Amino acid sequence: MNHLKQIHAHTLRTNIDFTKYLITKLLEIPNITYAHKVFDLIPQPSVFLYNKVIQAFSSHGPYHNCFSLYTQMCIKGCPPNQYTFTSLFAVSATLSLSVRGQTLHAHLVKLGYEFDLYASTALVGMYAKLGLLVYARQVFDKMMIRDVPTWNSLIAGYARNGDMEGAAKLFYEMPVKNVVSWTAMISGYSQNGKYGKSLKLFLEMEKMKDLQPNEVTITSVLPACASLGALEVGQRIETYARARGYFKNLFVCNALLEMYAKCGKIDKAMAIFEEIDASRNLCSWNTMIMGLAVHGKSNEALKLFHQMLSEGKPPDDVTFVGAILACSHGGMVKKGKEIFKLMENKFSVTPKLEHYGCMIDLLGRAGQLQEAYNSIQTMPMKPDSVAWGTLLGACSFYNNVELAEIAAEHLYKLEPWNPGNYVILSNIYANTGRWDRVAKLRKMMKGSQITKSAGYSFFEEGSEVYKFIVEDKSHPRLDEIYWILNEISSKMKKPHEDDATIFECFG
Repeated sequence: MNHLKQIHAHTLRTNIDFTKYLITKLLEIPNITYAHKVFDLIPQPSVFLYNKVIQAFSSHGPYHNCFSLYTQMCIKGCPPNQYTFTSLFAVSATLSLSVRGQTLHAHLVKLGYEFDLYASTALVGMYAKLGLLVYARQVFDKMMIRDVPTWNSLIAGYARNGDMEGAAKLFYEMPVKNVVSWTAMISGYSQNGKYGKSLKLFLEMEKMKDLQPNEVTITSVLPACASLGALEVGQRIETYARARGYFKNLFVCNALLEMYAKCGKIDKAMAIFEEIDASRNLCSWNTMIMGLAVHGKSNEALKLFHQMLSEGKPPDDVTFVGAILACSHGGMVKKGKEIFKLMENKFSVTPKLEHYGCMIDLLGRAGQLQEAYNSIQTMPMKPDSVAWGTLLGACSFYNNVELAEIAAEHLYKLEPWNPGNYVILSNIYANTGRWDRVAKLRKMMKGSQITKSAGYSFFEEGSEVYKFIVEDKSHPRLDEIYWILNEISSKMKKPHEDDATIFECFG
């Protein structure tokens, strides 16, 4: 930096023009403020320098300076080129300025850069990020030449907006795919809750010899492993990530932490949590607290919660969901109420629907059903199906018919398509001997054509995750599976045999 200041001083003293070199080097540091001051001293900057400064502001901000410089260009008679628009489209997407973006699009066409590959690709990306997929597709279809980033921009746009069918169609149509293409699809499936497809595509990608998953790919597929319980794949991904040096990336570490926590490997999750010690962020703490809470390790979760506070890490709304959930699973009603009050009184975190849902669960599990019902009635927002469903579940455990009927009545209005609510109420009636009401409820379900959807399970075998339902006949190794099941069944029915013989059929 001192060397550049000396060059600047030499320029002012000798009138030798080093401004282009000086500004370029200042932007590389980057010292954008200094570079901008030097730039403002130039009477008639070139389009090259305008583009360099605009590009710097588009990367580091303040973003609105990009538009001020563009206006200055136009006023001073310095015509922008395709590279100017590439940066401006990116900023328009970042700031969600759809009208400004469309205006810039019109300028691009007017200046004759409509079919420039780089500008058009940036334009597709801008419209895709703004959610204006119709415009993005129109620009894409008009392009005479498209490269891989062009296809990737549109695929990512479809995925971001939840249209995975549209994204998949483009993905399989594109002539050449790179790691970004595969990652966009894997991430899109995962973010849209299609975890099976996300994992399946990742396993396909693994077989490609010329492609190596990067840090973003790994961060995208691990939530799918977590949701499907694909522990074996997750463990293999950890080995790969460590070998590649990806453990320096906190997103990768947090994704692995979540995967192990959701798969029930709490000790392994805690080991990673301890390993990333100094690098932990709020997501790391929240994931670990939530993982401990969900798996019944309430005391450990609360201990971590208080450790977080003692270290001066400010909690957010997710932290408090985990802490109250820990109290709920540990039957700590008094402690849960204290934490609920603490969140707003001390940390200015306004309770959301999720927090009230946790409190209803806390009270319901402890058998304080009337207080749980009162909490629903006094909530500052309208109760959702989760709140009423939580109360109904608690009523099921304690066979409280009166409150169960109230909860079910609200659930019928909120989600009339959900057969589970009818089944739970029917079970409560059956447990309390109200068979006439069981019959009436089943008749009502039949009349409304409400049927209970088939339950299903996942199992992992040979790095593949399979989904199956009762009496499923879709698996390619169907005969072997049913032979083993029959062997187990027959051995279980034989009395006076050693229990160990049940497992002989596995070899």
